Amino acid sequence: MLEVGQQAPDFNLEDHNGRFHRLSDQRGDWVVLYFYPKDDTPGCTQEACEFRDNMSLMESSGAKVFGVSADDKESHQSFASKHELNFPLLIDPDKKVLDAYGAYGEKQTFGNKHMGVFRVTYLIDPNGKIAHVWPKVTPQGHADEVRRAIEELKAATA
Repeated sequence: MLEVGQQAPDFNLEDHNGRFHRLSDQRGDWVVLYFYPKDDTPGCTQEACEFRDNMSLMESSGAKVFGVSADDKESHQSFASKHELNFPLLIDPDKKVLDAYGAYGEKQTFGNKHMGVFRVTYLIDPNGKIAHVWPKVTPQGHADEVRRAIEELKAATA
């Protein structure tokens, strides 16, 4: 898991609409990079819809939101369309970005160990450094929590 103050690893990933996004191209903006286990599951849907519903507040805070999972383009397209998501869902089937951000590894569900995606969010500052980490996200209320953190960090550096 990355820590506050570290340089965020760059990436170049395709989104559900076929556009590529490079972290280094986002310099000057706050970036919310949230990792989630699976499209269209209850917790992931709640988290995505809360980001969707908070998007105007995120944008007014100068933040861009990107969701990342190992699901494929078709799954992302269906998920984004079904829930009218207004931000890019990035495709990481090789799990290279998931690994770089410590968002993939061994999990335990009902006593069974398996490999999977951790629900973790990084807030990256306009200089490309990790400004805040949520290592174990609870979907309900998370988008508002992230927005408040952006506002607090911006106020502290103003």
